[in-house]
Amino acid sequence: MFRRREAVPFAFVAEADRFRSNVAPPPRERATVSQLAARSLVGLAVVAGLAGSLLLGLPALAPKQAPSHSQQSEAAHR
Repeated sequence: MFRRREAVPFAFVAEADRFRSNVAPPPRERATVSQLAARSLVGLAVVAGLAGSLLLGLPALAPKQAPSHSQQSEAAHR
């Protein structure tokens, strides 16, 4: 089969992978002091919540202690 050339309006599609821009993107804006403080407070709140849930959840996950007296029926002694 013969190779068909693209029409002129679609010629840019073939060259799109070879195109490199010489325009640099603008530099990123630096975060302000209040933004940094807000981010650190949110991070601190998340860490404190995780630590608090761990401290409150550990007693529930601990194995139950055996009671000092055991419940046995009298039928077990006879």
